Amino acid sequence: MLSLPSVVRIYLHAAPVNLHFAFDRLANIVREEMGQDPLSGHLFVFRNRRGDRVKLLFWDDDGYAVFYKRLEQGVFRFPADAAPTRAVQVSVSELSLLLWGIAPESVRRHKRFSLEEHRAKSSTRRIPSDSDPARKK
Repeated sequence: MLSLPSVVRIYLHAAPVNLHFAFDRLANIVREEMGQDPLSGHLFVFRNRRGDRVKLLFWDDDGYAVFYKRLEQGVFRFPADAAPTRAVQVSVSELSLLLWGIAPESVRRHKRFSLEEHRAKSSTRRIPSDSDPARKK
């Protein structure tokens, strides 16, 4: 459905928005309510009060672009923990699940390599030196 580079961040606006708003009003919401730069090239996702429509706003080199989707049946399920904050960052796969109507909580994920976890473990691991008495044995 959507092909996005890994450097693009995706932000969900937690509260429902009037989807009659066009480019400039949505960009203002990004700036004022979400605290983000709408010209960053990141993707910003908005939903209506009923939850049956979403708009995705992004800056495309020379102007704003909007993707708009309306469901004929059902609703888009935003994360439950999104309510207290104005913006929730999600991954490309989580956005894809949301657009396909699949609850991310219901998906079983298998262990994968994570560079962030690897770096965190490496920084806490002690590297023995040549002067270490344990190595001289």
